[in-house]
Amino acid sequence: MFYSSRREFLARSGCGFGALALAGMTTEQAMAEISAGPKQFSSPMQPRPAHFPAKAKHVIHIFCNGGPSHVDTFDYKPELQKYGGKALPVETLKTERKTGAALASPFKFQQYGQNGVYVSELFAKTAKHIDDMAIIHSMHADVPNHEPSLMLMNCGDARLARPSLGAWVTYGMGSENQNLPGFIAMCPNGLPITGTQNWRSAFLPGVYQGTHIDTRHRDIEKLIENIKSHVASLPEQRRQLDLLQKLNQLHQAKRAEDAALDARIHSFELAYRMQMEATDAFDIQKEPKHILEAYGDSVQGRQLLIARRLVERGVRFIQLWHGEGQPWDNHDDLEEGHRRLAGQIDGGIAQLLTDLKERGLFDETLVIWGGEFGRTPVVEMPTAGSNAGKINGRDHNHWGFTVWMAGGGVKGGQVYGATDPFGFQAVEKKVHVHDLQATILALLGFDHEKLTYRYAGRDFRLTDVHGTVVKDLIA
Repeated sequence: MFYSSRREFLARSGCGFGALALAGMTTEQAMAEISAGPKQFSSPMQPRPAHFPAKAKHVIHIFCNGGPSHVDTFDYKPELQKYGGKALPVETLKTERKTGAALASPFKFQQYGQNGVYVSELFAKTAKHIDDMAIIHSMHADVPNHEPSLMLMNCGDARLARPSLGAWVTYGMGSENQNLPGFIAMCPNGLPITGTQNWRSAFLPGVYQGTHIDTRHRDIEKLIENIKSHVASLPEQRRQLDLLQKLNQLHQAKRAEDAALDARIHSFELAYRMQMEATDAFDIQKEPKHILEAYGDSVQGRQLLIARRLVERGVRFIQLWHGEGQPWDNHDDLEEGHRRLAGQIDGGIAQLLTDLKERGLFDETLVIWGGEFGRTPVVEMPTAGSNAGKINGRDHNHWGFTVWMAGGGVKGGQVYGATDPFGFQAVEKKVHVHDLQATILALLGFDHEKLTYRYAGRDFRLTDVHGTVVKDLIA
């Protein structure tokens, strides 16, 4: 008979007396080891060197989920204004829904900075930093649907379960603060489409997944659930945690490759340490009145201010979602929707960039703005549903859209690539999502082809088998 282990052999031999003897010996050994005190676990989030000197040490990703319209924000198209209400003189590309004539932008554009870069009135405050920003007008994705495009932008694959960008970054770099999560995803009022998959760790160890914070709350104990114990003091918690750590250590000794157990041990320790530091990091009322006013008394303003405070404390990757679902998905009432949404973040983004500069953090913090795709220059023709008959919105557009980056080694004051004269399709210096991801990793000091993790017999990476670093975007 074949036995899978010596334990099974002892359990099935001699009426199990061998197993009883073994249990007695291991119990004595376990009690001796517990009495000896816990061994210190090395944190998997300790800072680690990258492949080459990094220009950026932190990332703040302002994610406008739903798909902001590039032709109404940063990609000015005079030809689109001329053809408003008329059929485009070029082929209308296929997107998710039926579309019609050209829809002129209802927003005014103005030139900013030394190079006279056009920016919509929606982001007039952000535009004051245009000389520090690299505006990528030639982004493109694969399909015009939210779910796969969100997965592609955040996880590098539109269909399969893969680790998110923030998980890859913390896996590669660790974090400078062991008392706070290295990767924090803030999303108020719920979750975006595809939920927590957007900041998952997938097959990477669980310690690298994003920690979700629902920023609709102001009370620290609602903002970060269970941050404090109401039944045990910190010394009592420490003693309990030490005992738990000893038991976990014994359990782990027989399961050295159990990544889930490693993550659980780390999460217990992190939760204990966060009680002291997280309360301070998330308490924006410690900021001067003029700073609070500059960011704005809104959820988005608070998120942006918290992001700056987290960067100051060494958190590696912070992702700011606009809200549950897809707020920027304006298939109708685009003028009202985009004006309201941009109004919630424009001032806060401008103040964030100002604060980073004043605190000497701008050069080491990479700030990214964008969504999973853009929107069509032509009007959507809704025939059913809640937006039926409202011919004042735009459909999804993966053929061409805009993302901008600033700080963290980015070569600012430039417009990179272009869409066609109407803003439908990227035509010059095209940048695929995988190219953007490769460039972000390069700014953080990584060769995207070498930042890999072996899983199921294969070396996986964020960019799969694609991606080219856009060197012109790097200072």
